[in-house]
Amino acid sequence: MSDISFLAELSAVARKVTLGVPVPLADNKAGEGSYDPVTELDRAAERALRAAIESRFPDDGIEGEEYGLVRPEARRRWLIDPIDGTRALVCGLPSWTTLVALFEDGEPVAGLIDAPVLQELFVGRPQGSLLNGTTVRTSSCTLLAEARLSTTDPFILNEGCEAFERVRRSVRIARYGLDALAYARLAAGHLDLVIENGLQRYDWGALVPVVRGAGGVVGNWQGGADLSGGDLVAAATIPLFDQAVALLNR
Repeated sequence: MSDISFLAELSAVARKVTLGVPVPLADNKAGEGSYDPVTELDRAAERALRAAIESRFPDDGIEGEEYGLVRPEARRRWLIDPIDGTRALVCGLPSWTTLVALFEDGEPVAGLIDAPVLQELFVGRPQGSLLNGTTVRTSSCTLLAEARLSTTDPFILNEGCEAFERVRRSVRIARYGLDALAYARLAAGHLDLVIENGLQRYDWGALVPVVRGAGGVVGNWQGGADLSGGDLVAAATIPLFDQAVALLNR
């Protein structure tokens, strides 16, 4: 069984937990003065995903948002964000996703973006990216003036609001609130550019293979390949990526 087939299995595991249940109450992980919601649905989905991975690949490392890291020395590691977009979930919006990535020697080699409510399963790897089994490709957009831009929330860009605003003023249209679904839409050719920062590795690990497998570009705000700082620019084409990076650093 290939890792790609197993990713599809994992989407089914998570959907059994997350679909068809009432909108759950949320706890605040951030404490007083900020808001970072988590629900029992987040925790239950991660437990189910961890159990499935442990059963199939007991020697692999697993790192998740809710329950941390096991076997950090393993060459292969699965990263889990059981519900990306918990704010959307608790607001009854359909844009939340489940994210699972496979890392080998520290690099993301396969990823899953699953939007259960929308019945959209994106799987990405170097050979290509699929939406419900059908190949997807990024758009051919090369000009900022023609680009469709997204970020989850421009007001939580960790001191990057001014830089982001320079890009926003240069594009054709900007849409907000999609979380990881924006990267899936970029891979499918419906968006052209996504800019975010402050992401954790379990936030971006699954996004990278999906976007790159669809022909897109992912790098940091300085134009480099190191994503460990959590600042991401995902673009449909290299020229578009380069223009966005230039504006971010003006």
